[in-house]
Amino acid sequence: MTLEIKKSRVLYRGPIFKIRKDDLLLPNGRVSQIDIVDHRDSVTMIPLDQEGMIWFISQYRHPIHKELLELPAGVIEEGETPEICAQREIREEIGMAANKLDRIGGFYLAPGYSSEYMHVFLATSLHPDPLQCDTDEIIKVVKLPVMEAFRLAKTGQLQDSKSLVGLFWSYSYLLERGLI
Repeated sequence: MTLEIKKSRVLYRGPIFKIRKDDLLLPNGRVSQIDIVDHRDSVTMIPLDQEGMIWFISQYRHPIHKELLELPAGVIEEGETPEICAQREIREEIGMAANKLDRIGGFYLAPGYSSEYMHVFLATSLHPDPLQCDTDEIIKVVKLPVMEAFRLAKTGQLQDSKSLVGLFWSYSYLLERGLI
């Protein structure tokens, strides 16, 4: 089902997203106003090294006023494919490149108010190949054994949605291939 947009206006335009307000004609004849974050698509990676460690980042997230443990991720730049973005972001955020990148899924982060779609990749055969990270990112790299990462997810100590989804999807993938 698609609803008719009676009116749409941009309220804010930034480098990564814009906010718009749509007036939607509902099936009952009423008009509803919806605020939407039009966000560029993004990627997240599960970097798994040869020693069975998953590489995370820890960074301060101002909207929630705390530091979170997360899988590396980033926004797809204009002209980039999700795979190229994943290779760039992993180098920027953890200083490693992946010889093997397998797409294991994708999902909408918050479809009730945002258009952002996130592609999820398992990154293996890691080797050092750092790129300069973004100037506004203050990142600490944290390596965890695979089962410790799953334990943190299971006990609620890992609170980032993309990391939870990525780990959830990677579990059976890793199990089937004998990587855990």
